[in-house]
Amino acid sequence: MSHPSIIQGGMGVAVSNWRLARAVSQTGEMGVVSGTLLGVVLTRRLAQGDPGGHMRRALAAFPVPAVAQAIVEKYFVTGGKAESDPYRGVSMPTLELGSALTELTVAANFVEVYLAKEGHGGRVGINLLEKIQLVTLPSLYGAMLADVDYVLMGAGIPRSIPGALDLFAEGKASTLRIDVAGALPGEEFQASFDPASIWGRPAPTLRRPAFLAIVSSATLALTLARKSNGRVDGFVVEGDVAGGHNAPPRGPLQLDAKGEPVYGPRDVADLGKIRELGLPFWLAGGKAKPERLAEALSLGASGIQVGTAFAFCEESGIDEPQKREAIRASRAGAARVFTDPSASPTGFPFKVAQFPGTLSDPDCYASRERVCDLGYLRQPYRRDDGSVGFRCAGEPEADFVRKGGAPEETVGRMCLCNGLAATVGYGQVRDGQVEPSLVTAGNEIAELSRLVAPGKDRYGAGDVVRYLRGGPAA
Repeated sequence: MSHPSIIQGGMGVAVSNWRLARAVSQTGEMGVVSGTLLGVVLTRRLAQGDPGGHMRRALAAFPVPAVAQAIVEKYFVTGGKAESDPYRGVSMPTLELGSALTELTVAANFVEVYLAKEGHGGRVGINLLEKIQLVTLPSLYGAMLADVDYVLMGAGIPRSIPGALDLFAEGKASTLRIDVAGALPGEEFQASFDPASIWGRPAPTLRRPAFLAIVSSATLALTLARKSNGRVDGFVVEGDVAGGHNAPPRGPLQLDAKGEPVYGPRDVADLGKIRELGLPFWLAGGKAKPERLAEALSLGASGIQVGTAFAFCEESGIDEPQKREAIRASRAGAARVFTDPSASPTGFPFKVAQFPGTLSDPDCYASRERVCDLGYLRQPYRRDDGSVGFRCAGEPEADFVRKGGAPEETVGRMCLCNGLAATVGYGQVRDGQVEPSLVTAGNEIAELSRLVAPGKDRYGAGDVVRYLRGGPAA
């Protein structure tokens, strides 16, 4: 397989949307859609009246028409809902998703990949988080139905994903071991998905996409290459300056004077050992410059993955006012991110861009009433009777403690599900107020202005690719 030299990062909730991935793919590089919360994203686009008709056009191509029709009938609002009206809810994921959520998840992932691939022959990938396990299998299958070229996954150790791709390509069912806090020795919990449940008959064979694991160390890369249940096709080696979730530092957590995790030499991946695996790899985190691409190639990498530079371009899903503010702040030398050790309910450090009126603002954070109604980052836990419950450190403290969680785990936690959805214009409405947004970005947000021409306040995905290939900046 011929691989691209530039991978556009799969960011946030619909930041890396189909428009962005399509634009990058049409340049000959790899566009990547974010697979996070796509079921919620699809329903909210439909509730907004489906501007341009893109969701309904893609659903019309879904190979099981009855599934697509049911989704449109349930969630589409002609002309769009009133701004003051809340979005219709979607069931929260559990070990057994139920047919409605399973079908919605499959269809939503199909829609995003289908639109990203529509009308060209470029390569498209989908990015999923290993931490969001409960919807992983139907998400993968939906993307494969749309003939996705690559699957990228990080935020954990995705050893079971290659085997699931193999089984789905053969039209067979797959299971995924679910991490359950408090599970007894030898006790296992699984989620499962059978493609036949969507079709109502034996499922067809599909093309198996390439699988790229997102790693932060040679040790993890070696583990995945040797112990996964199927073929790993390559790695994205991500450093700690990248946006979104970062791998925790090795050893005991230490914070600097600003309260950010301290990373050291032990946290730098040994590229020599990764090269020895003989698989393609890309470098990520602070690589959005032509000289960094040249350096990566000289080190034996196939190229680089770039996130932040694409996150604020015209085609990304971030709301327009936030894009303009990020570029203004970059020009003023005021754009910054905070690597927050507490924000994410997963416990992983999480990059939070610092903007007024968002959850990075202490007053905004303090004024938000805690609620957990999307639930994608909830942690499964074993109840005393052996059943599985779900809790999130970002939910109301009393609820979390009632479910066996420690109260100190709730301190500083943010609702990533609702906050990231609000960043792209899909914030839930509660008592007439829209959920505050949460913007994540890498350290390179400070340098966005180099991509913007004098007198302009915006740039496109093609401008980023041209710059990375050595063309003129801005």
